[in-house]
Amino acid sequence: MTSIGTDGFYNRSIGSLSSLRARAEKLQTQIATEQKLQRGSDDAVAARQLRQLDHQDTLAAVHKTNAAIANSDMALADQALTELGNLVIRVQELATQSANGTLNDAQRKINGEEIAQIHKSMVAILNGKDSTGQPLFAGTANGPAYAVAADGTASYAGNTTPGELDVGEGITVARSLTGPEFLNFSVDGTDTDLLTVVHNLATSLQSGAATGASDASAALKSLTAGLGAIGTGHAIIGARQARVELATSLATERGEVRAADQTRLGATDLPTAIAELQEMMTVLEASQASFTKLSSLSLFDYLR
Repeated sequence: MTSIGTDGFYNRSIGSLSSLRARAEKLQTQIATEQKLQRGSDDAVAARQLRQLDHQDTLAAVHKTNAAIANSDMALADQALTELGNLVIRVQELATQSANGTLNDAQRKINGEEIAQIHKSMVAILNGKDSTGQPLFAGTANGPAYAVAADGTASYAGNTTPGELDVGEGITVARSLTGPEFLNFSVDGTDTDLLTVVHNLATSLQSGAATGASDASAALKSLTAGLGAIGTGHAIIGARQARVELATSLATERGEVRAADQTRLGATDLPTAIAELQEMMTVLEASQASFTKLSSLSLFDYLR
């Protein structure tokens, strides 16, 4: 005679139904959130990999922000160099006129006054701000790049430390230039500063000194060298912009790879999960119906 354990029957049935319900609820959650991992214990290895990928995403976001700042600052620096170059070209024109012996001292003085105004404009451009409100050409210093003395001479007040930004994995770039990088150069072995050349020329022509024409002629060589130095500054900025562009391109490619890995490791395969849930619900409904029917039978039903 077969022994029927009522408690065992109920316990096994209830346990089976609970397991089926738990699996169905898990599938419903995975479908709703589109994430197959609800806790680290679901798949410890995949969870650890996903955390690493999330950390890389966070760093990539910082790099993206830095790249945008660097691009903005370098665009401002490039525009400033263009404006400075145009001003130096105008000084060249005035110096060429003043070097002509047909001009009188009064005419040279007028040219000198214009050059003095150009000098002020150059200082104003050099003391411009970057996209974050910091000095554009002062390195990492907080104050203006150039300080103007009582006699009108301008001297560099920043530092030589470039403001570098991380724009990619292992890729850093200086967001701008320091003033001396493109205003200081050598002429015939002599260290020369473009602002000093412009200021001295303005002072000489404004004074009406007899050496005005010769001073203007002598300044032309330094002005030409200064334009060359500004051109070199443009080239440096262009190379750095290309570096940022490369970093951004690499970051985009790596981001796509990470996104694919994140989908593979953590995203729910919706078609598969939905099909499994439908199957699970069918099994659960059938199991519940069977349990209900069996639990309602009496002992006499078993003995028939």
